[in-house]
Formats: sequence, structure tokens, C-alpha cells
Amino acid sequence: PLNGGSTMEVETSPLAQVAAMGGLELVMPVAYAAGPCSDLLDSGRPVVNFDLTGVSVDLPTMTGSTYSAMTFSEQVPGPTLRVTQGDVVHMTLTIPGDEVTQHGNDMHASQMSSKPYMGAVNIGETGEYCFIAEVPGVFKYHCSGVNI
Repeated sequence: PLNGGSTMEVETSPLAQVAAMGGLELVMPVAYAAGPCSDLLDSGRPVVNFDLTGVSVDLPTMTGSTYSAMTFSEQVPGPTLRVTQGDVVHMTLTIPGDEVTQHGNDMHASQMSSKPYMGAVNIGETGEYCFIAEVPGVFKYHCSGVNI
């Protein structure tokens, strides 16, 4: 109700509201290599190398016991990567030969899953993927699981 006691009808349908605004154009920038890293590494853009190692460590708990955790380069949280918009990010993940499990990496800034570009990295091997840092912001990265 308004001050004069009358009511105003409002269309509450989200689709109707979008249509009334002229519609939306959703654009997802191409933020990753559609092929091998060599395509981006040779593009002339600045390249930032982000080399991680998947390492299992025993972390202490507040009760004095420990638990086994897979870390990125033996750090919790993992190392911070800083890039400038437009840089090529060259991510590598190495799993040492004495590890007990595969590991992967997913960087939200890449706007993609690392699979099929990297996927799970086998024990004793190194995986890589590349993308262009198109979208500004702060993004997390984490284990991508085993071929998820």
C-alpha cells in the first residue's frame, strides 16, 4: 500500500523482469587453451609459471594426534599465485614417486575443469594445463579429485 491507500501491481517473474530490461547477454570469455599449452606459451603474452608438488604430510590436530593430508607444496593453505589480467598461467602439478595416491588441481580462475587438460596426475608424473587470466578477482584452487 502507498500513502494514498492504493496498491501498485508489480510483475515479480524474474524472466519478465529480464525481458523488460531488454534481456541479458551472458558472455563467458575464452579463459583456457583449447589445445596444448604450447599454443598459449608461444602466444607472446607474459607467462606466469605455477609449479606445485602434491605431497602427503602428517598435520597436527588440537588433541595432539596427527592426520595425513595431501598438500600443495607442503603448505596449508597452498602457495599464493599472483598474476596480471591477460597473463598466461602455466600450472604444473608433480606427484613424487613415493606418494600413495594420485592428485589433481582445479583453479577456479581458469573457468574450466583441469580434466581433460590435466586430470589426475599419476604417482611419479607431472601434469600441466594453461589458461589466460581473463577475469579479475581472487580465486581458490583445490584438489580436483581423481579424474573428476
